[in-house]
Amino acid sequence: MAALLYAGPGSVITGCSALRRLGLSAPRTDQVDVLVRGKKERQSTGFVRVIHTNRMPEQVCISGGIRFAMTARAVADATRWLEEWRDVRALVADSVQRRLCKISELQRELGQGPVGGSALLRRALGEVAEGIRSVAEGDLRDLIKQGGLPMPVFNARLYVGDVLLAVADAWWAEAGVAAEADSREWHLSPEEWERTLQRHARMSAHGILVLHFTPKQIRTERSEVIATIKAALKAGHAAAQVQTLPAAG
Repeated sequence: MAALLYAGPGSVITGCSALRRLGLSAPRTDQVDVLVRGKKERQSTGFVRVIHTNRMPEQVCISGGIRFAMTARAVADATRWLEEWRDVRALVADSVQRRLCKISELQRELGQGPVGGSALLRRALGEVAEGIRSVAEGDLRDLIKQGGLPMPVFNARLYVGDVLLAVADAWWAEAGVAAEADSREWHLSPEEWERTLQRHARMSAHGILVLHFTPKQIRTERSEVIATIKAALKAGHAAAQVQTLPAAG
């Protein structure tokens, strides 16, 4: 509230502070980003970073008198100030994974916003367009690419007839192999963990070879993960009657 009072009427909190209010695990920063229209007299001071813009959000969230930007705008504004690639990747993937905004909304913010500071956002959007929905999946994608393995379809929707069998983190259709980047961060309850086990059972019942890797294994046991996937692709066979659709947007 203090930041809005300083920035003046019509100002809107954006960036990491707004994202935390929306329920995302955004990085902690020393400053609160506030959007103000045009070139007003107010300048950044102390913990308030004033962002002058001619493109104020058309819609805002209001809670307890505090005005803050919607998810897509807040993500775009936050990523222009973040320096760590993993932080940007996490924000973009998390916002899409939790359906707090659409890929198309982030792409629109990228296209309409300033070019300066947008490189990491552009890179992250390239990943989510390929189906990446978490940092662990992004790390798995990097590892697969660096290991010279065939590139799978990420977050592939697998169907048997008209019935959705599962959504696989990574899917090699020719070999009938699925890889899952398992992280308790994404399994927020015992019920969701139970659904993960059920998904594994359904895929296995249709002849799919399912591999499970933790984020730590993907980061620190790189050669072992590559070797496991390579062996599975060599041993695998096309799962009968399974149709593949790309990740939902």
